[in-house]
Amino acid sequence: MSKETPLMKQYKEIKEQNQENILFFRLGDFYEMFFEDAVICSKELGITLTSRNKEKGQNVPLAGIPYHSAAKYISKLVAKGYKVAICEQVEAASETKGLVKREVIKIITPGTVIDTDYLDDKSNNYLLGIIIRENKAGISYLDITTGEFKVTQLEGKDIISKAINEIYKLSPTEVLIESRTLERFSEEFSNYKKLNEIVINPI
Repeated sequence: MSKETPLMKQYKEIKEQNQENILFFRLGDFYEMFFEDAVICSKELGITLTSRNKEKGQNVPLAGIPYHSAAKYISKLVAKGYKVAICEQVEAASETKGLVKREVIKIITPGTVIDTDYLDDKSNNYLLGIIIRENKAGISYLDITTGEFKVTQLEGKDIISKAINEIYKLSPTEVLIESRTLERFSEEFSNYKKLNEIVINPI
């Protein structure tokens, strides 16, 4: 039975804090993905799935991409609704004895893609936030690539229909919903997600 390496221990500790994200784990000139993340990336990105040394008698699935071409792969993943955590080496290997320290420096979601080469230049890439209280809804939305930021308030009967109509009109790539609002209107937002295939995240 193979013993867990310091590198895999480090990876698992960071992945534990990023369970909802695909972890791009920097190893030299590559971002590596392990276990289920590797399987997902192989399928969604069309990259080779291999394996590294056995751990506890099991092969560890592995997939990797060159770090300098990561943008196009990240864009493909977020376009499919995934969130990607970028884990970088935060100290030089030449100045370190033993394992290089690594940290997640950013998390990329559909509404936070900033590489304009991989966005539709004919439409906005909105990240939208919404909160509903009684018969009032507060909506804010921004496009990080252009700096556009706007807020609006809706009110009246059947507030959820008015709010969803506003979301339809704006066509965001990602919606952040205050958890209390999501609990109250979970069915309505679930149906909207199915119709539009956008990412909806509670906050």
